[in-house]
Amino acid sequence: MMHYFQRQVQLWGKETQQSLQDKKIVIIGSGGLGSSLAFALGSSGIGEIHMVDFDTVSTHNIHRQIAFQIGDEGKNKAQLNVELIEKRCPYVKAIAHECDFQTWSQKDIKVDLIIDATDNLPTRSDINNYAKRVATPWIYGSVEAFHGQVSFIEASSFNDAFKIVQKTPAGITAPIVMHIASLQATLALRYLAGLSVKKDILYYLFMNEEGELVTQKFALPTDS
Repeated sequence: MMHYFQRQVQLWGKETQQSLQDKKIVIIGSGGLGSSLAFALGSSGIGEIHMVDFDTVSTHNIHRQIAFQIGDEGKNKAQLNVELIEKRCPYVKAIAHECDFQTWSQKDIKVDLIIDATDNLPTRSDINNYAKRVATPWIYGSVEAFHGQVSFIEASSFNDAFKIVQKTPAGITAPIVMHIASLQATLALRYLAGLSVKKDILYYLFMNEEGELVTQKFALPTDS
């Protein structure tokens, strides 16, 4: 097993790599962000990954949802991501949940970290409420057009920082989806490996009119 994870072992040693086998995460949403997260984290050595999504693949999903290809239309997204993870890494247990978040939350599955890969604010509010109830941190991520947001949420409340409304998303480019998912995955892996993570900070990344990548940081309100 250590040979498979050789580059990570070089980074943080065998003991830390082995500790990841005891970690469990859930990724809520298995589309754009979710499939990129499955790629990034599914071969990192995390012991158990739960993929949650009730939706099936449509042709217009495929350009930005990297787990899927032509011919996957009509298949469940969570199940396809689980199959991908298991093909790429034999050292992880991947479990598909073909349901929405509310249904998954009632299964009483204990995880070390929740990762948001949804596409609407009301569901993220539900994730926030659930995370507070079970005392588990979660990582928020969103993408639109050429910009995105990421935050590792522990002491802060998503509901206090965002106005929860229904919103029709604008167009989106495939690379920004992978970019935001990569940042989410990096925060997740650092946390699970016991490395320091800056929490309750909102990272806002965007390309300006000149094509320059700009990153801004904002502190989220906390009760402490």
